[in-house]
Amino acid sequence: MTSRIPRDSRLRLVRPRPLAAAPRAMNQRRSRRPAPRPPEGTPAPAELARMARSGLAGAARVAHWADAALRPGRDSASPDGKGTLSDATAELAAEDLGLTPAQVRADWDTARLAGLVEVHGDEARPGWRLRAWDRDDSAVLRGWVALFDAWSLAHPEPREHEPSAVAEVVSAMPQVLSFLQLSAGPVPVEQLLDLLEQRVTELRTERCEIPYGPQPEPVQQTPAADAPLDPLLDWALHALASVGALTYGDAQATLTPLGSWAVWVKLEQICVAAQSPAGNIEQSAEDMLRGCSQLRPNAARAEYRAWLAARTVGSAVGELIDAARGEDALLRGLAFEALRVVGAPAEPDVRAAVDEATLRPYALLWLAEHDGIDPEDAHEVLTREEATWMWVDTAAAVADHGEAPLLVRHLESAIQPTVPMLLDEVRAVGHPRTVQVLVALAAAHPDPALAKAVRRAAFQVHTGGS
Repeated sequence: MTSRIPRDSRLRLVRPRPLAAAPRAMNQRRSRRPAPRPPEGTPAPAELARMARSGLAGAARVAHWADAALRPGRDSASPDGKGTLSDATAELAAEDLGLTPAQVRADWDTARLAGLVEVHGDEARPGWRLRAWDRDDSAVLRGWVALFDAWSLAHPEPREHEPSAVAEVVSAMPQVLSFLQLSAGPVPVEQLLDLLEQRVTELRTERCEIPYGPQPEPVQQTPAADAPLDPLLDWALHALASVGALTYGDAQATLTPLGSWAVWVKLEQICVAAQSPAGNIEQSAEDMLRGCSQLRPNAARAEYRAWLAARTVGSAVGELIDAARGEDALLRGLAFEALRVVGAPAEPDVRAAVDEATLRPYALLWLAEHDGIDPEDAHEVLTREEATWMWVDTAAAVADHGEAPLLVRHLESAIQPTVPMLLDEVRAVGHPRTVQVLVALAAAHPDPALAKAVRRAAFQVHTGGS
């Protein structure tokens, strides 16, 4: 969960690679190893999913309401363009659901952080996880883990706290959570505070904020260094309790089964992934692509060819385009990989897809490669905004279906030369998954300074600030 390796904390990217290679990152799997077993006593995935559904029931209820009410043409129901609900919309939802407007806003916020709702400008849409909510336990667990990663956004800190101290506590909490997970039982808050203080001291030392050796004059401490950490630990534990990761009371904290499982997942750097379904040839395009998502590129192309051979070209291409229009970014990239196998017969449909904002970058790359441009150079047909939008879309696929180190390596495919430039342009393109992507990247990245900058950007996008 933490790294002791000295690092250059300046925010910069490694040498960028062509963005055309980014969608292929999902197929760059490491050699398989036996799946590690969770700690003894961990509930089965189905039971964990039941717990997650229970904890997110309010968010799912508001998301289902949004699916019905927040559609184009409904004049009385639209967010304010920042992802928050307007007063009129919150009151309408409260009346329909028998809740207070404050409860509706809280559940709406949770639904967004868990990926159940996506906001496109002034239009809200159900996320792909909501579509799979009742049938796919892994989608439910991924949604809960997304909320777990965003605990500091789900329960914002009191304004009186120094922002730099808050950032230090957020960076230090993974070690606190690891200790809770290893303890497998209640831990006194006093013990957690000692551990938090030690970790924050380590973070400050890594940034060379604490001088070594005798000093001729007293060193002026920063406000963050002077601030006591016990109120911030109290906030962090309440925030983690609010998302269902732990219970907090009587001066002690205990991880819930979901929280313990999630911390174990982070420690093992694995993801919960659905098993590839058997009989891909007989499946719909969406199910076939999902079934091929765990295959290596050559094996996946063989599956695509077999699936295409069992259908007319027109119907197959139409199904693949429809699958690409869905909410799951991974399927979008895989659909266009399958369309590359189709070749020339798919050109008219792909050319028509250029007019659809969600599909445009993928379609332009497909057409460039179809016209003979080297795949390594095809990304040059994209504008900077289109390339950035596709980077976020691919990052969403990695966050949903890949391992944490793969998300960190995805930074290499960005066209921006520095992280600050990347964050500015990511915020500007307005991809609906921006907050989730930034939160996941901050949770995965080992560099505290970079993670802090990414978390700040996620918070600004989440609140509509600058």
